[in-house]
Amino acid sequence: MTVVGPFGVSVRDQAMEADVQAGLAAVEAGLAEATKSDVPFMTEAARHLARAGGKRFRPLLLLLASQFGDPHAPGVVPSAVVVELTHLATLYHDDIMDQAEIRRGVPSANARWNNSVAVLTGDFLFARASTIVADLGPAAVRIQAEAFERLVTGQILETAGPREGEDPIAHHLDVLAGKTGSLIAVAGRMGALMSGAPDSMVSVLAQYGERIGIAFQLADDVLDIVSDGGESGKTPGTDLREGVATLPVLRLREMAAKGGSPEDLALCALLEGDLTDDGRHAEALAAMRAHPALRAAQRDALSFAEQARRTLAPLPAGPAKSALAELCDAVADRTA
Repeated sequence: MTVVGPFGVSVRDQAMEADVQAGLAAVEAGLAEATKSDVPFMTEAARHLARAGGKRFRPLLLLLASQFGDPHAPGVVPSAVVVELTHLATLYHDDIMDQAEIRRGVPSANARWNNSVAVLTGDFLFARASTIVADLGPAAVRIQAEAFERLVTGQILETAGPREGEDPIAHHLDVLAGKTGSLIAVAGRMGALMSGAPDSMVSVLAQYGERIGIAFQLADDVLDIVSDGGESGKTPGTDLREGVATLPVLRLREMAAKGGSPEDLALCALLEGDLTDDGRHAEALAAMRAHPALRAAQRDALSFAEQARRTLAPLPAGPAKSALAELCDAVADRTA
């Protein structure tokens, strides 16, 4: 048994292990080529986050999905490069919107250079992804375009906030489905499509990708509160400090609105105040770690992971299906 990719996914089949390891290495080579420019500064900026690492979760899922067809088909690795380039591009833009200073343990592009460099680098990566996907055929272009529309819509929804009378939790899930789930769904869909898997499997793997994507993003909401920083790669309570309403906070507000205790109301007031003060931030983080809202958010993440697992039911048994199911198990490890 060999552990590959993010979250310690184990591969118990030697042929599949070889395919996945070779595929991930080819993706890295493809990323290096795609981020190379005739302008040296552009190359430096484009490779900034790619070299910083990352889990490569999307390429891994895509390579596993390709196992349901021909994993050596010529479009498999290029489509994985497209998905990862698109993801990287969104990080450059997200960091500008969030005014983030750290990404993957290194200064964000906007912090190292400025917002103009970061936004243009993100645009450059989108352009390179578009160039590659154009060679994969009209179906791939349409899939990429539709996912990009959903991704941007999810970001707009987050920026605008819930409408009057809209359930904030339902709104949060819609945001995550667009911002995160849509591109991970593309990984499942493209891996199956490029490998020549049957249409029924292409649909299943796209649905799986979206649900596991939401599950992992909800797990990140939980990790912001429970982790020591090692798993999430950022300081615990960063979202709290920045006033980001993640799922545990939304669950707290829901409980407070439905006749919560005075302690619930006091914690809501604390979270809505200035948490740049280290003492207030530590108090809020400790209170959230002990609050039932955190457990409710953990259950939500596990629920989406279980939905993803159930989605796999129509697929044939084998090492690829087992590895995808193991990703669902990994959600439990991340939220525990």
